[in-house]
Amino acid sequence: MCQDCGCTIAGEEHHHHHDEKLEIIHSNPQLNDKKTVEVITKILDKNDRKAINNRKHFEAKNIMSINLMSSPGSGKTTLLESTAKLAQFKFGVIEGDLETNQDADRLKALGVEAYQITTGTACHLDAFMVHKAIHNLNMKNLSVVFVENVGNLVCPASYDIGTHLNIVLLSIPEGDDKVSKYPVMFKNADLLLITKVDLKEHFDFNIDGVKRDARNLNPKVDILEISSKDEGSISKWLNYIEFKKSMR
Repeated sequence: MCQDCGCTIAGEEHHHHHDEKLEIIHSNPQLNDKKTVEVITKILDKNDRKAINNRKHFEAKNIMSINLMSSPGSGKTTLLESTAKLAQFKFGVIEGDLETNQDADRLKALGVEAYQITTGTACHLDAFMVHKAIHNLNMKNLSVVFVENVGNLVCPASYDIGTHLNIVLLSIPEGDDKVSKYPVMFKNADLLLITKVDLKEHFDFNIDGVKRDARNLNPKVDILEISSKDEGSISKWLNYIEFKKSMR
């Protein structure tokens, strides 16, 4: 059982990454003894080291890696499908879900190189899972690899999995209170994608308020409004990726 989030992963390779590791450990009375702190800190550091190793793998192949995070149903896979249809760059995807290969199969049907990770009961990916996927993904001729994390606004935010960018999706139907309710996820985002904006007339969603909340948490965060049904907004998304590639 994971002491931080309550999820379970078979085996020993369940490793958290927290910027304020000891603060989190000390805030849990059940963990607040010297020996436990030492053991957990070593586990956390082990994941961080593997994440660094993952980045080196990507960089050795001149690949930009991107962690896509969101709650379930925000449109991550649909966005990647739209990307596959319009992008001028070649990309691969590491998919994370509790069960099934459905998302990877959707992308493979469009000619995308994709590898599925099924986590069982785990609500997130960690650096060790991604490392295994790297060695099972054909990365020849790829310039970008997306890691589509497990749908969850809590646990994935706490893990360094070895990517270069963290992108968080927030869809109009989810409501405009998610940034304030789940600040850790949005605080560490490089880009906030407000998705399904074609539905905004049907929902009481304050886009300006969401942007304000996000920039109060993270003044440097980039923000885009997109709809996977609109080629114009997908073009903005693709231009963003191309720009970030050019900056590396």
